[in-house]
Amino acid sequence: MTQEMTTLPQAQKKSSIDRSTEVVLSTHNLTKRYGSRTVVNNLNLEIHKGDIFGFLGPNGAGKTTSIRMILGLITQTSGDVTILGKNLATHRSQVLPHVGALIETPALYLYMSGRDNLRVVGDSLGGVSAKRIDTVLELVGLAGRQKDKVRTYSLGMKQRLGIAIALLHDPRVVILDEPANGLDPAGIVEMRDLMHNLTNAGKSVLISSHLLSEIQQICTRVAIISHGSLIKETSIKDLTTSDGEYSVQVDNPQEALALVKQQSWGNAAYINEAGLLITQAPEERGRDLNLFLVNAGFVPETLTPAKRDLEQIFLELTDSFSGDVK
Repeated sequence: MTQEMTTLPQAQKKSSIDRSTEVVLSTHNLTKRYGSRTVVNNLNLEIHKGDIFGFLGPNGAGKTTSIRMILGLITQTSGDVTILGKNLATHRSQVLPHVGALIETPALYLYMSGRDNLRVVGDSLGGVSAKRIDTVLELVGLAGRQKDKVRTYSLGMKQRLGIAIALLHDPRVVILDEPANGLDPAGIVEMRDLMHNLTNAGKSVLISSHLLSEIQQICTRVAIISHGSLIKETSIKDLTTSDGEYSVQVDNPQEALALVKQQSWGNAAYINEAGLLITQAPEERGRDLNLFLVNAGFVPETLTPAKRDLEQIFLELTDSFSGDVK
């Protein structure tokens, strides 16, 4: 597998883009068919300025096909892609200079240094200054290893160098397909920090990933697709906040549970794996739940809106969705 990159004009061509645009990337009824088989079906996405946007779905759900259409690497059967307020089909040369992408494993010259890899790619783009290479190396955390041969790099470092290549022309939108694929825990932490560095530098990031715990930690918004169709697009906060449930840390949680389950509003209460009491509240108000527990002799150490695990939500949504894709 190799990295695919679109041919990008030099950075001087960026002036025509309206930098006040809030939605930096959107798709409208984006569809891809191969014969009678529909791989992506009427996909509608919106990625906002400053987003770290998670793009999730089971294997074969259509994520990579969608990304290839967004990048213009394959042509959609129908629908539109809009980047920075301009239609990709009619303004390709204007919008693609603002997009950087890493698709699958980066193709690198192992016998060359990291810096020389960037220089060679920069030359193919029409020239990139030494200062810009310095900036990108610092951004991805490779400044201290820039003169080392790439063959000595860990997998995580190679992934970061691939991202550095995608950032050479200073794009405003960064698209990464499985950037943490094959990384060890330390490499995943490095990738997480890098995503935050990118948004701190003013980028908007779309990440396709199967590492749901990481998506939950780093993404601001998420879209979940199954069988080529969108089944959910929302913020991570809204997706993982349980509807009306509270998480309570209390002494003697089993005794508190027995009492709560006797109440009409608490009959679905349970103790989670962390030993916390998860329950609805009377009148759906946390303060009323707190008062009830205090009056019953169970003074909460903490009482907060309950959070659901993204993996659990993902499995529930994708398992229940059959789709109509042929």
